[in-house]
Amino acid sequence: MTRTVIIGGGIAGLATAALLAREGHEVVVLEKNSRIGGRAGTVERDGFRFDSGPSWYLMPSVFEHFFQLMGTSAQEQLDLRFLDPAYRVFSEAEPDGSWREPLTIPRGRPGVREAFRRVEPESGTRLDRYLASARRVSDLAERYFLYNTFTSVSSLLHREVLTGLPKLARLLTSSLESHAAKRFADPVLRQVLGYPAVFLGTDPAAAPAMYHLMSALDLDDGVRYPMGGFWELTERLEALALASGARIVTEAEVLCIRTDRLTDRGRSWRHGGRRSRAVGVSWRARGGGEVLEAADIVVSAADLHHTETRLLAPADRSYPERWWERRTSGPGAVIAMLGVRGELPTLPHHSLFFTRDWAANFAAIFGEHPSIPDPASIYVCKPSATDPTVAPAGHENLFVLIPVPADPGIGAGSAGGVSPSALVEHAVDAAIEQISEWAGIPDLGDRIVVRETLGPADFAGDYHSWRGGMLGPAHILSQSAMFRAQNASKRVEGLYYAGATTAPGVGVPMCLISAELVLKRIRGDNSAGPLPVPLRAEVKA
Repeated sequence: MTRTVIIGGGIAGLATAALLAREGHEVVVLEKNSRIGGRAGTVERDGFRFDSGPSWYLMPSVFEHFFQLMGTSAQEQLDLRFLDPAYRVFSEAEPDGSWREPLTIPRGRPGVREAFRRVEPESGTRLDRYLASARRVSDLAERYFLYNTFTSVSSLLHREVLTGLPKLARLLTSSLESHAAKRFADPVLRQVLGYPAVFLGTDPAAAPAMYHLMSALDLDDGVRYPMGGFWELTERLEALALASGARIVTEAEVLCIRTDRLTDRGRSWRHGGRRSRAVGVSWRARGGGEVLEAADIVVSAADLHHTETRLLAPADRSYPERWWERRTSGPGAVIAMLGVRGELPTLPHHSLFFTRDWAANFAAIFGEHPSIPDPASIYVCKPSATDPTVAPAGHENLFVLIPVPADPGIGAGSAGGVSPSALVEHAVDAAIEQISEWAGIPDLGDRIVVRETLGPADFAGDYHSWRGGMLGPAHILSQSAMFRAQNASKRVEGLYYAGATTAPGVGVPMCLISAELVLKRIRGDNSAGPLPVPLRAEVKA
């Protein structure tokens, strides 16, 4: 059996473990923290259960495909509910002090079309064309780009790709912000179409217009929620990995990736010019000694910057520190997890709070002189609107995400059991006041019975996150698709990478795809699209 060590028990690590164990590998997962899940974590306090990371279930076809590779289905593994409304948009007050009516995005294209038409009467047909284009690009991306290892030019030499090159070139060389602005006049409608860039870790003015494909996911497909939250998804991935034979060890901090130098003969063309091969890792249990774990293959699902600059010797680094100096990070985050007494009827499951001056908002996060935006464009999730298990009876569960610069100097929150940073707590206070005023909940602050916070320093400490970012490298053109760090080391044979900081990118669906890309690399599969689904075999998980 192929002995395989996976570093990191987040979504990508668990998914990779499940696929490789099912492939026949002898798999051990080493997770530095006391729990699995990585950024898709959970915090429990006084009867509240908070997802501390992802909360939007998009790209359902990616989840379904992964589960089918494991011999099961999303329906069997998760209790998925469609959200209606999908979300609500609250806007900052006008300069004269008047308030714009919140824009509610319902489930399904007909309702979304009508919502747009009420704001901008001539927008219905334009929205249909916009979403039709988003659907075409989304389908093209899934068939030829997202699951592509880019190890063979022939994987892109398909008629559909070649004939679509002129349009793709236009979408790659213009911004998402300008793409929406050419088609819609209303600033809030433009914001709805531009906001998916934040899910990709970048400014709508810097994200390629190709990413308008994201609008096909929430406006056309609708938004789902897995009952139990994303922690339920994490537990299902863990169960599938264990059922396939993987072993998972928590509180196991990997100290280094061990390599052996290849002989002169070994550095032949057969090894792609690599200088060494992975032979295992050294790790330490909490309070214990160093353990040498031998392996034929090592997969790091940890942050790529940490893997390359801390776990590998300088000669083995494909992406040394000087490479990272030329990269653009996605945003950091201040997160508040709030337990609230009583109901909050103005807030649906998902809410977006948009400031008028978006340019200033994103300049504060990504500009040359970064600062915490004030006011900030924030995201609020109220899973208790759908799931009664996440809060005690008569209470609501709120997850508040405030995008900030990727800077550990902003500090940590309270959830890690340390004294929280004043900057983090001030940002949370401002967000609570903002939600209170914009959503018409004047007594919100007085009704909070549980408050836990996270800051960029928590991401840096808990996940070795590069610059304390919440997502990874931003999806600007030079960091997307074949231009993003890929899933195999250029220097070390038998070393692979999975997760949000490598290809294909950020988000839970991308982490699942990255696991499949690792499997394709190991198999030597150069195909462009998803792997064929095997004949169904029963899984006990």
